[in-house]
Amino acid sequence: MPELAEAKQRTGAWACYDCGKCTATCPITRSGGDYSPRRHVLAANLGQRDVVLENNSLFSCLTCSLCDRRCPARVQYTELVQNLREMAYREGAEPECPHGGAMQSAMRMMAKGGMQQKRLDWLGGDLRTQRKTGKVFFWAGCAMYFDAFFADFKVLTLEGTRVAIRLMNSLDVEPVVSEEERCCGHDLLWNGDRASFEALARHNVQLVADSGAELLVAPCAECVRTWKLDYEPFFKGQPPRVAHLSEYLAENLDSLKFKANGGRRVTFQDPCRLGRHLGVYEAPRRVLAAVPGVELVEMRHSGPAATCCAGGTWSNCDRFAKQIQVQRLGEARATGSQVLVTSCPKCQVHFKCAMQDPNNDICIEMRDLGELVVEALETSPEDAQ
Repeated sequence: MPELAEAKQRTGAWACYDCGKCTATCPITRSGGDYSPRRHVLAANLGQRDVVLENNSLFSCLTCSLCDRRCPARVQYTELVQNLREMAYREGAEPECPHGGAMQSAMRMMAKGGMQQKRLDWLGGDLRTQRKTGKVFFWAGCAMYFDAFFADFKVLTLEGTRVAIRLMNSLDVEPVVSEEERCCGHDLLWNGDRASFEALARHNVQLVADSGAELLVAPCAECVRTWKLDYEPFFKGQPPRVAHLSEYLAENLDSLKFKANGGRRVTFQDPCRLGRHLGVYEAPRRVLAAVPGVELVEMRHSGPAATCCAGGTWSNCDRFAKQIQVQRLGEARATGSQVLVTSCPKCQVHFKCAMQDPNNDICIEMRDLGELVVEALETSPEDAQ
């Protein structure tokens, strides 16, 4: 297969030492799942198409990139998986999507266009925004869908979205928020559906270009990853600078005025897309360090070694993923923290789901990073009304 050979060369799979460190590192393998990164690398090197596609195991990969970090030959396994999934999808293979594939269906409807969305119903009257043009574009992502689909888990990711606007308003910024925004396509791309992803990418890139924005800010780590890396081929002319909310806040800490706040011990979940995919570790920690009364206690596995939330692409949700999530919640509780802080709505969705499991007795309050910041502002936007 020429395409398989190209993927092998592009990702450096040909350099594999066959040492097995990728499989020894893999969270799914360590949890007992019948999955081996090493097996897929070897199959790619040997041109064994049947092994690559067998049992749909390719979609078990969390694409968390821990194996990339540990590989002594620097094989880009995560990129290889993305390439292989595209091949598999064209052959008719798809992940066994949790929740009946509802999220993927919504994404594909957005990709086709003509879908009437109520994307701005979450905006309250206290939030100041622009509709068409401006120097700063706020990318809301799919939080409104998450809160609707996962209401039974008491998911409130939209609160972090609203808070992000409040924080920007406190910096005298009124960002563009568009009702024409569509899903960034992250999950479709990572599940192999490149055609739908590209349709979304073209629409979204044009939307932001038409706004004249020089900066795009998003509170979702996956959206930021998609805009920074995967949208690059779709830009014409000068693309906007893309920043995660934590990066934006870290850049503007001197302009934020904090009040004395009650002491709280917190721990931080590094999203895979923000951390290992983009190398952003310090920005959220700088922000937490600036909030009065907040004591950050790191989990056993943090930063580049952080454990994944085990479900970032909606491609699987099995007992092995649940085991990873429960173990991670145990790490959070072991820090003695009252709050588990996140910088990606997907992390909140998956950990709150795990907390609803009757076999799990570990519960901890979860908050978006921006929520802790806005509560500590000397004069919050609400107080100023």
